[in-house]
Amino acid sequence: MSGIVTLARGWIGTPYHHRAATRGAGADCLGLIRGLWLARYGTEPEALPPYGPSWAETGGEECLWQALARHFRPVQVPADGDVLLFRLQARALAKHLGIRSGQGRAFIHACPRAGVVEMPLSAPWARRVVACFAFPPLRQDVE
Repeated sequence: MSGIVTLARGWIGTPYHHRAATRGAGADCLGLIRGLWLARYGTEPEALPPYGPSWAETGGEECLWQALARHFRPVQVPADGDVLLFRLQARALAKHLGIRSGQGRAFIHACPRAGVVEMPLSAPWARRVVACFAFPPLRQDVE
């Protein structure tokens, strides 16, 4: 789904802002995915619940994982343009997102110090991927 990668690359350079989803002005990792969803479908699938910025948050339900499963299609073998869900610490909730790119050698994500960037999907990042999701098809994609 190279169209998603092209859209995501258009966000590169957007500064990091927690809970934001505006290309060029500010986004966090979920904001990047929300922005891509909005560009593709026009409206958000559900209201955004409150969430904290810490990738080390523990306990509770895997709310992000559950929301992704409601609106995206889980995939076993990711392709470029698919959403990668990361668990960055062993006991933490899975709450970081990126878009697979570069034929699986890279990903696009938003991080606090760098904003939206494309970087190698190195072994330390790859081993933290806990789930992958494909964007649902557009109506014309299925006709």
